Amino acid sequence: MANGVNKVILIGNLGKDPEVQKFDNGVKKATFSLATTEVFKNKDGEKTSHTEWHNIVLWRGLAEVAENYLKKGNTIFLEGKIHRRDWEDKDGQKRYSFEIVGDSMTMLGGPRKETAAGEPVVESVKEENSGEAPLPEDDLPF
Repeated sequence: MANGVNKVILIGNLGKDPEVQKFDNGVKKATFSLATTEVFKNKDGEKTSHTEWHNIVLWRGLAEVAENYLKKGNTIFLEGKIHRRDWEDKDGQKRYSFEIVGDSMTMLGGPRKETAAGEPVVESVKEENSGEAPLPEDDLPF
């Protein structure tokens, strides 16, 4: 039995263009903010909204996709996990922040692409090291 589950699913809009770092070993890291907005009626029956901002971190292939295709305002579907980052500030005070480390991402609301049959194509990217092995096509149960 698993000790716990750390799973986050977000649909939101980028608050800024991704900032990409490339490390000496060639690994890329992309960071950006993502806004998720809830719309609801308050106690007076008036429509209102609340926006939550999330710090997003993408590594390797997902960082490359972010660098090449994502811009401020784009809508994405993101799956990942919550990660706490700890550090000491210049005054020696312990600080921490939370970020969402993405495992897979689907770009939403961009230019529409269609197949030859006229069906929409949804572009989805999954981190290669997610630990999930794809099923061979001939082993599908249907």
